[in-house]
Amino acid sequence: MNLTGTFNNGSQMSVYNERVSYIITLVFFILTLLCFCFFLYFISIILIVYFTTPQVRETSRYILFAHMLVNDVLYLFLGLFLALAYQFLYISPPVCYFLLTLTTATFRVTPYNLAAMALERYLAICYPLRYSMFCTVERSYSVITAMWFLALLPNAADLAILSTSVEKGFFSQKLLCKQDWFIVQPIQATIMSFTFLGSLILVALVILFTYIKVMLIARRSGSSSSAASKAVKTVMLHAFQLFLCIVSLLSNFTEPYGGNYMVMINFLVFMCLPRLLSPLIYGIRDKVFSKCIKKMYSTIYDKTVQKF
Repeated sequence: MNLTGTFNNGSQMSVYNERVSYIITLVFFILTLLCFCFFLYFISIILIVYFTTPQVRETSRYILFAHMLVNDVLYLFLGLFLALAYQFLYISPPVCYFLLTLTTATFRVTPYNLAAMALERYLAICYPLRYSMFCTVERSYSVITAMWFLALLPNAADLAILSTSVEKGFFSQKLLCKQDWFIVQPIQATIMSFTFLGSLILVALVILFTYIKVMLIARRSGSSSSAASKAVKTVMLHAFQLFLCIVSLLSNFTEPYGGNYMVMINFLVFMCLPRLLSPLIYGIRDKVFSKCIKKMYSTIYDKTVQKF
């Protein structure tokens, strides 16, 4: 009887823990969806301004900014899908590997984009007479292409190692989509770690270099309202965005703890919120975007008033 009572208590506790875990996962999933919907709403407004304003669409600074927003949207879409697939969905390894490759590439592109935007501000302030020659629309798209090439290069090496190390039947099965299935050689983790850390260090040095150079120009100008002073604040914002990218790496250390719902917590805290803050701050503080957004909403308000 004692054994039966203990077994029943253990079964009830197990069911209770499963329900609690399910409720927590559901709560964080709803919060993630709300944040994601707000992010998409704000991004859609900025992209509408970008595609409907020729002055914005033909400026290198805003081309890079729009690319960062599109890249972040793609990353969050993929991250949200993989966070769900990690727990519930069995898919084929080729599809899973393609999604993981695209997700890691979008993650790497973010710091590259920040470095490019910082260099653009450096050229605008330090070489204003030659800025139009350096920062053209065509060169901006060439820089974006180079970002994606560098971001996909480690995955190309990883795929070459993976294709020669796994058994033939591996790609014909179904599995929960997570990165661990595809790490079959220690050198794969080494390549991924060194390339990402090297990229972060390089981007940090670029941002530090541009910050120092632009700050020196701002001090020489001696005016707190000069373009150089505003550029210093912009580069500082890029440094803050890079810090948020580094903070997102903490998810690798917290994921093994807390059960399955920790995947959703990590996605919300380390992936969604940093990408919500960056364009929100950048979009509001930029005069061109804020003016266009106010004009767009005033037009919508006037049309609504006229209907009623």
